[in-house]
Amino acid sequence: MKKPRIKISHEVPLAVLPVSKTFNDYDYCLPHLLDKEYDYFAYFEEAKKEGRYIIMDNSLHELGHAYETERLLHWVNYFKPNEFIVPDVWQDMQGSIDNAAEWAHIELPEETLKVAVVQATCIEDAAECYLKYKALGYKKIAFSYGAGYYKEHFNHINPAISTAMGRVNVIGTLHAAEVIDDSDRVHLLGCAVPQEFIFYKDMKFIETIDTSNPIMAALEGKLYTNQGLDEKPILKIDHAMNMPVEMIDWVKMHVNVNKFREINQLDIKLK
Repeated sequence: MKKPRIKISHEVPLAVLPVSKTFNDYDYCLPHLLDKEYDYFAYFEEAKKEGRYIIMDNSLHELGHAYETERLLHWVNYFKPNEFIVPDVWQDMQGSIDNAAEWAHIELPEETLKVAVVQATCIEDAAECYLKYKALGYKKIAFSYGAGYYKEHFNHINPAISTAMGRVNVIGTLHAAEVIDDSDRVHLLGCAVPQEFIFYKDMKFIETIDTSNPIMAALEGKLYTNQGLDEKPILKIDHAMNMPVEMIDWVKMHVNVNKFREINQLDIKLK
């Protein structure tokens, strides 16, 4: 049986949101922006009406902490996303497990799947965290991109390469140890370098990824090579959200989005 293609979404500035439907398999929603940007809210209103698949984050990466529980619950109940990433605590296994245990008992819309994020400072804790999420009943689990312990699993002079390949090796090791089963469902949050994802193409359990990497690189004036990049863009989506349309290099964005798919052997391209 052929493995379904991994679905991907790239976070983009407001000016690019309408175009993003031509290359994103689903829409990735950052809830704190729903409160800050009316046009962002309006986009997701329309996306919901169109029946687009929506994964809602908890905005940890952007804020440094998960968004306020009251607002998260408001937006989850308002939009009824297909998936919601419950609040986690950066590199804090027990804090994240405690949050996941609490959210396991919080009633959400029936159509919304709860997703928990593995947080750890070593691979042993990552395995424990993953297994505890499964015991709590989570049917889909995510791995963040920048955990410090990833570097322990791939020694390279370039920290971005070390981080990216370290995550590959951690996930591969957990699968080989039968912590991760072929029938599991896994989401990958972000990336250090875009070429990382080619190494997941034969992993049946990788279902979705989100990364703004090709967009942020383009906004910084960087073009992907045939091998990808050797460093992570510095620009974050929050700082680029209101970038004027005339400042966006649409050619570089087009090239990077297509190169991302070519490098990682994904079969959808920007038209």
